[in-house]
This record gives sequence, C-alpha cells and structure tokens, in this order.
Amino acid sequence: MEYVISDTHFFHEQLLGVDQFAPRPYQTVEEMDQVMVEAWNARVKENDTVYHLGDIAVNYQNHQPERVANEQIATLLGQLNGHLVLIKGNHDRRSLFKYLAAHNPRVGKRVKYEFHDVGKLIKYDHHQLYLTHYPMMMGIAPKIINLHGHIHHYMVPTTTNLNVGVDAPELDYLTPRPPFGTPLSLPEVMEMMAKKVAVVNQSNGVV
Repeated sequence: MEYVISDTHFFHEQLLGVDQFAPRPYQTVEEMDQVMVEAWNARVKENDTVYHLGDIAVNYQNHQPERVANEQIATLLGQLNGHLVLIKGNHDRRSLFKYLAAHNPRVGKRVKYEFHDVGKLIKYDHHQLYLTHYPMMMGIAPKIINLHGHIHHYMVPTTTNLNVGVDAPELDYLTPRPPFGTPLSLPEVMEMMAKKVAVVNQSNGVV
C-alpha cells in the first residue's frame, strides 16, 4: 500500500495548544509525537510506502547541535513503519537528510529512506500525482493532481491541488475524519479530491 502525509512537525513546541497557525491540542511535544506515531503505525505496515511531503520535524529551537537534533529525529522516524520517501520541506535541514542517508536501515529488500529535494511524480487511477511540499499552480491539467503540504490550515481554492498535511482542512471531506497524524491512502486522496472538486465547482457556479 502507498500513503501520503505532510507537515508532521515532530518536536515542534510552537504548534502546541491554541496557536492560530495550526492548533494542536496537546500539552507536550511528547504527547503530540506519540499520538502521531501510534496513528501512523495503526495503519502503515512494514512493507508499505509513505510519501512524506516535507516539514518532518522542528527541534532546533533550543539551539542544540544539529547532530543531536538529527539523532533525535532519526530515533523517532525509526519508530514509524514502512518505507519513507522524504520530500524536503522548508523546515527540513540538509544535514538531516545527510544523516538519515548515512544511517539508512533496510526494511525488507529496500532501505528505509528515499530522498527528493523538490518533488516526485507517481501514477494512480489514471492520474498523475505530483507530490511536493509547496502547492504548485498546475494550470489546465485535468489528469494531474498536486498533493502538497506547507500551508497547514488553508485550502488552495483550485481543483488541481490537495493539501494532505496533518492539519489540512480537506481532511473534513473524509467521514470519519482520520485520527491526527494518520497517513492517507491513495483511495482516500481521490475521494477527498472528488469532493473538493464538487465544492469548488459549485462555489464557482460550474455545473
């Protein structure tokens, strides 16, 4: 199985509580991180693939050495099931990717981590899914869907973009809404996209 997720922001204390940017109702980062780890592993199996679209973790606010921060992130990522395809977000440091590449365990016949600086294109259900951190303006591209993160609480009002971050408002298109931190299956992505297209077209007066 293949899944997508973005903007987990493990360790990020500034997102706790009632922050208006992306409120997360947890008392500590340990609680927040554990909730996401459990939600991830409740769905993802060892041989599954998860495309993480950036902003994996933010744990450099305490001015600790990058090596220590990278070790902490690697330890946490090691708790997550699956093969992780990591697309660099604006909060993801180059040194983290280098550290993970140098400490890349095998999961079955594959290494655990794969890395992309800008994005990755995959195919599903007669569509091309362009996976990026930042939302992309695709123009007239009826068979291309841009899956992205970065903007957290905001929905790009187009029929070619879908926010798949853990704080994304588009998650409300799924009933029930998945537990916080759950990677999304590609069938769920297509269901969300179909509902978003209907809503956007209705608001634009398109029949």
